[in-house]
Amino acid sequence: MKSRKSTTKDQIRVGADIGGTFTDLVMLRSDGNYSVQKVPSTVEDFSRGIVEGLDAFLSDNKLNSDLISEIIHGTTVATNAILENQGARTALVTTRGFRDVLEFRRLRFPDLFSLDYTPPKPLVQRRHRFEVIERIMPDGSVRQPLDDVSVESVLEKLEQLQPEAIAICLLHSYANPIHERKVVEAVKNRFPNLYVSGSIDVLPEIREYERTSTTVINSYIGPIVDNYLESMQKRLDHANMAVPISIMQSNGGVMSYAAARRSPARIIESGPAAGVVEAIRLADRIGLKDVITFDMGGTTAKASLIEQGKPSLTTEYEVGAGIQLSNRLVKGRGHALKLPVIDIAEVGAGGGSIVRVDPGGSLRVGPQSAGAKPGPACYSQGGTEATVTDANVVLGYINPTSIAGGTVSVNSEAAKVALNRSAAEHLKLETNDAAYGVYAVANTTMIRAIKSVTTYRGRDPREFTLMAFGGSGPLHAAEMAR
Repeated sequence: MKSRKSTTKDQIRVGADIGGTFTDLVMLRSDGNYSVQKVPSTVEDFSRGIVEGLDAFLSDNKLNSDLISEIIHGTTVATNAILENQGARTALVTTRGFRDVLEFRRLRFPDLFSLDYTPPKPLVQRRHRFEVIERIMPDGSVRQPLDDVSVESVLEKLEQLQPEAIAICLLHSYANPIHERKVVEAVKNRFPNLYVSGSIDVLPEIREYERTSTTVINSYIGPIVDNYLESMQKRLDHANMAVPISIMQSNGGVMSYAAARRSPARIIESGPAAGVVEAIRLADRIGLKDVITFDMGGTTAKASLIEQGKPSLTTEYEVGAGIQLSNRLVKGRGHALKLPVIDIAEVGAGGGSIVRVDPGGSLRVGPQSAGAKPGPACYSQGGTEATVTDANVVLGYINPTSIAGGTVSVNSEAAKVALNRSAAEHLKLETNDAAYGVYAVANTTMIRAIKSVTTYRGRDPREFTLMAFGGSGPLHAAEMAR
């Protein structure tokens, strides 16, 4: 790391959040003044957007890069890897007889009246799960010593498989880690360049399914997060911005760059968690204790509850479900993550959500998103499908010169053409009527997230204040509150 020459009084701290459509940067100076920078997200390498945004800020303000003292970063790269099934090819090593724990799961049905419910496919295929002979009892006593021959057999099978990551979770290792520690060391010695997670390091707690699932998640996203953070560090170093990087955790705290690379499962939903933390701070400044946060970005909308100035935390979270509802009765769609997380309900509706008419003639919004590229049709970057943003442009809810400080041009005619083709012609409606229909359907979908953290949990939303943020949040919050 290169030495820094700036003094404390002129240092700049940077907050960076990468969304599916835009990358947002806030630069806080030592004197309390701040600047914001919004640039399109670079989907081929999200870290590039941070460096480009910082370069633009420094250039516009005629400042040197050595003034930057710290970067605090929130990201959804881990969550997206699971949602899109783009994680590493992972193998699992477990105790003999417990190969199918990921299939056993918990007896939870997200739709109580569905006769054809199918749980999500495990992140590790069955043929990629291997067993060693050993047995630790719940009190930590050793019933059967670790069989070295079975360990060697598993190592040979792993060599043939050539996975990208390995998760290790032996029965009751939280009570006595001696066997799992030996297996972890053997695997790391044989595969020094692979990402290896042991449950004794990720989640040394009781509950076999949750512990196994959380350890698998850590390995599944490990190489993705590791490469992402390493790429960001290299880009910053190359741009003479070699500064300490802190990553937001899912529980609202921060962790070091090195810790995030070791425990990527703790940064799932780190970006949305940062929004809730700031909402708590802002609510306190204006005298609010009970708040519903509503964060609407380009791909998803999220809601969370703040009661008496404190966020709602849970250790029963699910990822990869497409929708995160806080009601226990509708869990079971995703993969268990038993780590402290700010309880956030999520639905697949955002500014970039694609509009369509289904075979039954009903208007649908999302969960597919146009993302940063090609983006909404009104951005004139190759997008042809209508999105919620296009509907807002047609309705006149968006100032054409306001997006990203005017750096992104808005073509209202392109929005109308896309909306006519995607919805108005199929529904035999005027363009404005179709646009309002999209707006209303999106609101109805997003209200589900708010209900899941309020009425589904016995809270009356009328007793809370709705605080909206995110690129699209303020456009929809007033109508949703009404």
